[in-house]
Amino acid sequence: MQVKVRIVNAFVDGATGGNPAGVVLQADALDSRHKQAIAAQVGLSETAFVSSSTSAAFKLEFFTPALQIAHCGHATVATFSLLRQLGMVAEGWTSKETIDGNRDILIQADMAFMEQRAPDYLDLSDDPALLAEVLAALGSDPAQLLPGVWPARVSTGGAFVVIALVDEAQVHALHPDQAALTRLSERLDLIGFYAFSRQTQHPGRAAGARMFAPRYGIDEESATGMAAGPLACFLHDRMQLPGSRLLIEQGYLMQPPSPSVITVDLQLAQGRIERLLAGGKAQTMHELTLEL
Repeated sequence: MQVKVRIVNAFVDGATGGNPAGVVLQADALDSRHKQAIAAQVGLSETAFVSSSTSAAFKLEFFTPALQIAHCGHATVATFSLLRQLGMVAEGWTSKETIDGNRDILIQADMAFMEQRAPDYLDLSDDPALLAEVLAALGSDPAQLLPGVWPARVSTGGAFVVIALVDEAQVHALHPDQAALTRLSERLDLIGFYAFSRQTQHPGRAAGARMFAPRYGIDEESATGMAAGPLACFLHDRMQLPGSRLLIEQGYLMQPPSPSVITVDLQLAQGRIERLLAGGKAQTMHELTLEL
């Protein structure tokens, strides 16, 4: 059996960078073993498989090279951008079915946005030993934290520990202990760790971040839509950053750099976040034909 895989870079900043995802269309005939084998051959952090749905416009399943996961921001943006480019969706609202329920998708000009839920917080400062363990695993220490802003576990459908550091130099200097981060991720049921500062490469953006998710085989990722949502909520709720649209930079500080920008639109009611949309632009790079 031959399978066509399109490689699509999501959250490109301009015409370059972004985070590559594999996208397989018309995947109804593939079972989970096939999908896992394809994702392993593709070798990217996530590959999305698109099939028909009885409850949404499309069913999306996401596989890393090692296992299936419930959601993936950059692979969702990659998929719906590709569907738009192929004329399979129109501008406006559509939807995806996932193993964790359905989510709304918005196609707006050349951008695709995915829905995330209202944030849920767990403050690491309530457990000083845990906080010290997290900082040590990241290769950081309390002196590098932004004063008065404590790290927190934030979930908008997938959980991340969000850590505010004093400046870009401290974010760039992080050298995580990936094995220690894996153990902490399992203990706290995390996708990963999102370290950031308010310094950015371009004016008008809210934060510059790095993301580590070794539990899912990702030492570092260049753009993470599921992490940018929690960070935008943290910036709004914990750092009182004004505005309902926040731009998050990622990928600039990794080696090699892959510049990315994620747009997060917060939907507010009386100042409280009810839900959010995280999205961006994507660019189709090339195609692969795999043999199963």
